[in-house]
Amino acid sequence: MLRLAKASITFIRRCPQTRVLASACSANMKYLNVAEKNDAAKTIAGLLSRGSSQRREGYSPYNKIYEFSYNLHGQSIQMIMTSVSGHLLTHEFLPSFRGWHSCSPEDLFDAPVRKNCPEQYEKIKKTLEREVRGCSALIIWTDCDREGENIGYEIIEVCRAVKPQLRVFRAKFSEITAPSIKRAIENLVQPDARQNDAVNVRSELDLRIGAAFTRFQTLRLQKSFPQDISNNLVSYGSCQIPTLGFVAQRYKEIENFIPQTFWKIKLTHTIDELTVEFHWSRNRLFDKQCCEAYLMLCQTNPTAKVVNVTQKPKNKWRPTPMDTVELEKLGSRKLKMNAKQVMTIAEKLYTQGIISYPRTETNMFTGDMKLAPLVQAQVASDQWGSFAEKVLQWGVNPRNGKKSDQAHPPIHPTKLPTNLSGDEWRVYELIARHFLACVSRDATGSETIVNVVVAEEEEFTASGLCIHERNYLEVYPYDRWNAKEIHSYQVGHTFEPTELGLHEGSTTAPNMLTEADLIALMEKHGIGTDATHAEHINTIKERGYIGERDRGFLVPGTLGMGLVEGYEMMELRLAHPELRAGLEADLKLVCEGRKNPNDVLAEQIAKYKEVYRIMSQKARALDRAMGQRLNQTPQEPPPDSGASAATATGSALMREVCKCPKCGHKMCLRTKRDSSGYYLGCVAFPECRNNIWFDDSMREINVLDDTCARCGSKKMTVKFRSVRFYALLQSTDMDEYQFCIVCDDKFRNLFNINESSVRVAAGARSSSNTTAVPVAQPARSSTSTWGTGNQSERRPANTAHNTTSSGIGRSNSSAGSSSSWGTGQSTSNNWGGSQSSNRGGGSSTTTWGKPANNRADGPAKKGGGFGDAGGAKQNSWHNPSNSSRVGIGDEDGEVMCRCGTPASRFTVKKDGPNKGRPFFSCPNQASSCGFFKWGDENMPPASSNNGGTGGGSVSWGSGGVSNSGSSWGRSSNDTTSKTSRTTRKCGLCRQEGHTKNKCPQRGESTDF
Repeated sequence: MLRLAKASITFIRRCPQTRVLASACSANMKYLNVAEKNDAAKTIAGLLSRGSSQRREGYSPYNKIYEFSYNLHGQSIQMIMTSVSGHLLTHEFLPSFRGWHSCSPEDLFDAPVRKNCPEQYEKIKKTLEREVRGCSALIIWTDCDREGENIGYEIIEVCRAVKPQLRVFRAKFSEITAPSIKRAIENLVQPDARQNDAVNVRSELDLRIGAAFTRFQTLRLQKSFPQDISNNLVSYGSCQIPTLGFVAQRYKEIENFIPQTFWKIKLTHTIDELTVEFHWSRNRLFDKQCCEAYLMLCQTNPTAKVVNVTQKPKNKWRPTPMDTVELEKLGSRKLKMNAKQVMTIAEKLYTQGIISYPRTETNMFTGDMKLAPLVQAQVASDQWGSFAEKVLQWGVNPRNGKKSDQAHPPIHPTKLPTNLSGDEWRVYELIARHFLACVSRDATGSETIVNVVVAEEEEFTASGLCIHERNYLEVYPYDRWNAKEIHSYQVGHTFEPTELGLHEGSTTAPNMLTEADLIALMEKHGIGTDATHAEHINTIKERGYIGERDRGFLVPGTLGMGLVEGYEMMELRLAHPELRAGLEADLKLVCEGRKNPNDVLAEQIAKYKEVYRIMSQKARALDRAMGQRLNQTPQEPPPDSGASAATATGSALMREVCKCPKCGHKMCLRTKRDSSGYYLGCVAFPECRNNIWFDDSMREINVLDDTCARCGSKKMTVKFRSVRFYALLQSTDMDEYQFCIVCDDKFRNLFNINESSVRVAAGARSSSNTTAVPVAQPARSSTSTWGTGNQSERRPANTAHNTTSSGIGRSNSSAGSSSSWGTGQSTSNNWGGSQSSNRGGGSSTTTWGKPANNRADGPAKKGGGFGDAGGAKQNSWHNPSNSSRVGIGDEDGEVMCRCGTPASRFTVKKDGPNKGRPFFSCPNQASSCGFFKWGDENMPPASSNNGGTGGGSVSWGSGGVSNSGSSWGRSSNDTTSKTSRTTRKCGLCRQEGHTKNKCPQRGESTDF
């Protein structure tokens, strides 16, 4: 109690110091602010500091740093303002998939991707990492749209990698003006993770889809048309190709258009040089004789009688507030500038604080937005200042549209600049005049419509227009509304037509698309967003898919037209908007939280993967379509269509075998760089460096389509350079050996392959686990003991109470024999295996493999394999009292396989050293457990070479079958070998004086 009282007193005494420390911390708080571009950072810093910010250099010469103090919520904070240059990180494939010949294009749909900082932005990243170290919070000032939100999260990722506990805030603003920026910093919010997710999905899909189809098309067409397309990149983009499709469709409509001749009756009435033309109610007829009959009827009584005169008010509506699509269309039509150029200038004006954010889907002003000050700012203009005064007198009255993105207002001027010129001034003028027009009044007038009848049957109509007030037209020269004068007609009045005759004409093809028309189609069909329309059009221009003619008309190029027609011949709707429009709709649902981004990603990949499969099957149709446009006959492509071009090199052998136990990505079979051998590597390299290098004794390795019934991994076949390895693996087929790298312990142990490289290490399992399946190797005892040793522990191999072995493998032991399998400590150091048998009642030890990584986890002792062969306690995965006796004859003398059923008996009929030998294997061919046992292994030998009642050792090596007592290596029963050091022998020919890498028999094979 006394101690507690003292502690309380101490706490009370320290409280004033804590408050002082907190106050000092508040006084020294430092926030890092990051904008999307340097111009924006400079302007925002100037507005927040009222022009007192201090500039210094960052690592990037294009992204400066601005420092100033700011009082936020009553606390003085040291602000550090800097910027990025758009996206800081980008999605990319891992290095093993970046080469065009590194894999099949189809593999790119599932290949691992990562976000990485491109080299040109490393200095920006370095600046952020340096500056954030001394800051307690981060404020994101990027553009307030999807892409800006994603850029913000990229900045957060970089900064939190340095400072994980960093607080993050988001500034929301629509224009870079003092009131807007002050409002944003006083009302900081959290970043929008949903918008970030949507952009990540879109970005990853664009990478996968674009790379897969681009590689396929390019490699295919380059081989089919080496003269015309040998140096062309035939790219694919899920937005670019539908955009090309719109241009190609209009071009084909014009190309296939057949003009038709038509006839119509023309009636005019002229008084004092004013001619009024009346339009026939039937408009036009495509039958000349029929039209002539109507004309003859009219000419029998050509007097025209006025039957109706209608006068009504007529207004020309002012435009709705400007959104991004309208800005792009008006810039193309009225300013004759391409959409990308218009948007580039608009973004520059925005970062200078002259206009509001130019990427918006909103065309309506909210009721709480104060528009009068914005109009007042335009009064000082020499060109439209007087009209701005009129608007203020009338009262600001915007004509609103129906769209809103709930993020930004329509595009409008924020101030009147004095230093603009050229195209920048033209774009600003368009925005300012459009804004004043939309908040003013409609133009008003009246329309007169006159209806006359000729020959009491045929009706004709004429109209006139009188303008009363031009209103918005005074400031908006981009619209035209011309008065149309007409005579004064009264009902019942008659007159003789000045002209009454037959007029011949013909139908005309539609005009080719302009950029404005194309943008309108893209918006209508949901291709891209308002922020990306200009980029997509510019991309297909740069690719040569479309070109621009006089007056801004767009026409498809030869390559673009060939692609579109090729897709149609393959019956693929890639050039139509449905696929991409579906993605854009899903991304909106992701932003609204109504759809999971992972689900969208998986669904879209599945759709395009199916399209790719069809394309690869029907690729010849693409060749034919392109050949028709190029006026060439395509060369005969490789047998495997487009994908074969990608897999033409040896490095492209990249077939999935199993899943990597380290990271979960694919483990694929590949050839070495010098094509001298094979290895199994994780596709996530270099992030994951798990791999298996196969021994040089393997001449050829292939991956089969069949999967292992036990683990689901792909089976493989191997052809060895020497037949001795078939014997070591106890294979009946001396041409090739089929195996599963995950389940075949014999293969892994023989070639010292670590089990943890292909599956979770057995050492991670409990020693009492009784569910493990033994490997397909005949057991010589009634008890199967399996080691599950933790390799991080160094223990003796044969301690009486050791329940954890030093390796991964199996030890079969009985009263008089011990059999050790695995990759841990063994009783013999030779790599071909050592087998000695004392069948007369002595001990028997069989050792396969060599120590993994040449480690010695404990002293080498007789019987000390990978399970505990001796002692009272055994590390068994099967209860000895009820374990099945695999490979051991039952009471009836039957040999049981690991499935628990009697094994089938066969005889080797193929020529070779094993011809005539009996063997047992699993009878279940469809789901084999892999059991194998020689039928003559337990037969008593003819003579004894080991003394006592034991028998000789059977050796299956390069020398064939031998009963002389010689073995593959040193016998574990040889007492001399325990005390003397033997000379190292070759792993292939078993001769002394060299290793297998320098063996003269290397690469030779007696049986191939």
